[in-house]
Amino acid sequence: MRRTLKTQRGIGVVLQAAAATAIGCYSLLANAQSSVTLYGIADTAIRYTTHADAAGDSKVQLGNGGASESVFGLLGSEDLGGGTRAVFQLENRFFLNSGATDPTYPFFNIAYVGLQSSTYGRLTLGRQLNPMADAVGRTYMSQNFYQFRPEVGMAQGNFTSNMTKYAAVWQDVTLEVSYAFGGTAGAFGAGSQIGASIAYVPKGPLRLAAAYLDSRDAVNTSAHFKAWTAGAAYTISNTTINAGWAVNRQDADFVGNFPNGPFTAAQLTALKFNTFSSREMFFAGVSQRISGATLVSANVWRTLQNGKKASGDGHATQFQLLADYSLSKQTDTYIEGDYSLYRGGLIGAQLQGFNGASAAAQSTQLGLMVGLRHRF
Repeated sequence: MRRTLKTQRGIGVVLQAAAATAIGCYSLLANAQSSVTLYGIADTAIRYTTHADAAGDSKVQLGNGGASESVFGLLGSEDLGGGTRAVFQLENRFFLNSGATDPTYPFFNIAYVGLQSSTYGRLTLGRQLNPMADAVGRTYMSQNFYQFRPEVGMAQGNFTSNMTKYAAVWQDVTLEVSYAFGGTAGAFGAGSQIGASIAYVPKGPLRLAAAYLDSRDAVNTSAHFKAWTAGAAYTISNTTINAGWAVNRQDADFVGNFPNGPFTAAQLTALKFNTFSSREMFFAGVSQRISGATLVSANVWRTLQNGKKASGDGHATQFQLLADYSLSKQTDTYIEGDYSLYRGGLIGAQLQGFNGASAAAQSTQLGLMVGLRHRF
């Protein structure tokens, strides 16, 4: 009897130890299956700009960004089993020259949560890149330079609030569709946006994409602002050539009531974003990696505009040269130069990117920049 009790006690101790070990292993496994990453970019540059105001004065400033926007963010995921993960991203944009949060964006310019399945695709909900910006950014966007990237405006500012976006991947092809809710009582579609894109991004040299966006005015609900694009990029050894075409068209009674972005109606009017009925842009570039550390690129944009009134008619041609040198895997330095010719209704319009008030105060403009960027 004593031996039996001793045996039972011994078995109990073993079972308790095994249970504790199993719980500990489960805890370690659970921690291993969930991750949160803090990331960011710190970037600023000294920029010289001619014709920076209506009087024709030049300006020298420490910029609120350069090759990139300065950001910090959190990127997280949790393994739910069966090939499914919960994902989220929060990202803030700020000005390194002043420490202030970018006033043209919400505090978290990217803020979404979603589910990602190895079988069924990816569903995300919140403020995020629209399908057009997603597709162009992964294929034929010009050399990524935050302070001077004219095609950004053609994607209605890149980011959209209140968006539900679904992405499906089949081999090298990614299809995205989205719907952004307007949130207006009694008018379901008012202020909404629909989007779709298809991108072909193989391991080979050729990348292709096409995309479409349609935003409805929040007040004049029958009025639409539509955008579409197509383009390609091709890499030969250390050389990449990209070319794209984009069109924006807005109805005559579309006044810029975008509840989901990019800016308020008043801001868009100040940027002359509501003065055209159609705007068409052609752009191309070539990038050459000279060594493992040095990249040079040249880009050109040609824009044709038909105004809602004759005074809105205009055209623009823009050129850019860029050289980037990597000091390490995380840190690089760069020099950039851009020159623009604006005519008619595009004088004073925001056609350098989509990050605040226009700098195109007269018919020509020269910009020069040297900067430093660190990624973490």
